[in-house]
Amino acid sequence: MNIWFHPAAEVEHLDHVAYYESRRAGLGAEYLAEFETLLETIQETPQRFPVIGAGSIRRSHLRRFPIAILFRESGRDLQILAVAHKRRRPMYWAVRL
Repeated sequence: MNIWFHPAAEVEHLDHVAYYESRRAGLGAEYLAEFETLLETIQETPQRFPVIGAGSIRRSHLRRFPIAILFRESGRDLQILAVAHKRRRPMYWAVRL
């Protein structure tokens, strides 16, 4: 299964890495490791994550960081629509559909 990032989601992800690294040396790497582990799980079993709202958008949460990955399946591809903070600007990413 191929993973594709919406350009804005990729920017969000890289911003999170930079932010956490600026907070404490090594924290950005810890965020990145958890993110990559979750991305592997999503890739292996995307259906295990709940569908949110109308449509086929699914959401998964990082455990240690207040970040959610919003994605959808399209054939053999996964599109990452947002890498969003769980408590800020709900549904801002909906325009990316």
